[in-house]
Amino acid sequence: MKAKVLINKGNVLSEIDDRLYGSFIEHMGRAVYGGIFDPSHPMSDNYGFRDDVKALVKELNVPLIRYPGGNFLSGYNWEDGIGPVAERPRRLDLAWQTIETNEVGLHEFMRWANELGIEVDMGVNLGTRGIDAARNLVEYCNFPGGTYWSDLRKKHGASEPFNIKTWCLGNEMDGSWQIGAKTAEEYGRLACETAKVMKLVDESIELVVCGTSISTLPSFGTWEQTVLEHTYEYVDYLSLHMYYGNPENDIGNYLAKSLDMDRFIKGVVAICDSVKARKKTEKTLNLAFDEWNIWYHTLETDEQIEKWQVARPVLEDIYTFEDALAFGCLLITLLKNSDRVKIACLAQLVNVIAPIMTETGGEVWRQTIFYPFQQVSTYGRGKVLVTDVVSDKYDTKDFSEVPYLESVVVENDKSNELVIFAVNRSQNEELSLELAIQGYNIESIKDCTTIANHGLKTVNEQGQERVKPETNNQINMSDTQLDIRLPALSWNMIRLTKRD
Repeated sequence: MKAKVLINKGNVLSEIDDRLYGSFIEHMGRAVYGGIFDPSHPMSDNYGFRDDVKALVKELNVPLIRYPGGNFLSGYNWEDGIGPVAERPRRLDLAWQTIETNEVGLHEFMRWANELGIEVDMGVNLGTRGIDAARNLVEYCNFPGGTYWSDLRKKHGASEPFNIKTWCLGNEMDGSWQIGAKTAEEYGRLACETAKVMKLVDESIELVVCGTSISTLPSFGTWEQTVLEHTYEYVDYLSLHMYYGNPENDIGNYLAKSLDMDRFIKGVVAICDSVKARKKTEKTLNLAFDEWNIWYHTLETDEQIEKWQVARPVLEDIYTFEDALAFGCLLITLLKNSDRVKIACLAQLVNVIAPIMTETGGEVWRQTIFYPFQQVSTYGRGKVLVTDVVSDKYDTKDFSEVPYLESVVVENDKSNELVIFAVNRSQNEELSLELAIQGYNIESIKDCTTIANHGLKTVNEQGQERVKPETNNQINMSDTQLDIRLPALSWNMIRLTKRD
């Protein structure tokens, strides 16, 4: 089977916002306690955070982390996480039916993120709380000093402001499962007034308003329209959330689900632009896909786990080889929509539907989805190029005309590279890919790796990472053309050095 990709120099879709490679840590499961924070672990630092986990987070090159939730956010009092740790209250977390100790709060998390060079995307609770708590939190975090909340921050050990620039106005406020769920009208009014006062405290911040939490909800579309009628002038991004899985055990259909993500994004863009036209404004609203991942392995088993314990170990999906392929298709889809998706948060980072897994008190290892994310986050920086793709296609029970080749090309001027990410969706056939290059002179093949030749259900385990990139030598190059053989069911990355 053959496929062809044509690229032209200067035919650029968009600059990639580095925040496209963001992630998410929520106070749920073992994401925090037993994940990034494990004071009794021999690899933990003086503050209780695991150095071996930090090392893998650094490998992923995550620039932004959404915190502290998630569903947890809608019942959280941020003041519980400041001040002397010994004096902090233990609370019931109703979202995940656990005990929250508040050992890790705002200062601890900001110290951890700053050490890793990661920006924080901070959420404000619009479920059980609202305008006053939100403005106080911005003042506490970002105001230099001389006021009650800013001076309290100093008293608690942070003399300089945290200067958090990205903020979420609640979480999934349309969801019946959400603490303090609201109608679109209720949420739109609250988000509007909250946004106004937050920007009065710090006009430099950027705000993310909640879109529909699942695109299959009946309210999808009308929710966005109503919320944006209230908030369009005051916010900077509209959020999208979506998770995918393969409960039906249909690999062809599973690998096509990135087409649903693409359709979802384009539908939300159309809604934003319709509000823009109706309001007769020049402002274009961009998107924050601030929850996305593969999630289905633990949906039926988590209810059996004992409730009301600290760090109740939920959503610990163990990812397979086929999950890594589907995950790669989702990453490529985000890049192909990077003209409007400026922020994305892989949910989540450690233990909870995550690329990094730990044993509390024990080892840490990389899941199968770790490697596609690491490669794209590291090498997919710069500009996404517009490509013409010719590929055979197939049909599934949910999708028609699914291309066997899913690919995107990034031009990275800092490293003087063209980088191709590609998935061969074919279950049986190797794909012979021809890359026709116009306007560029290619000096050398810098790197060519593939993840392939595994059973669909193969997983990575503690001490045994089976699913990882291997060198692919089936590649030939001339100045204007590249030919490479992509194995059946494979994730691939090719890095080409440009000649000046």
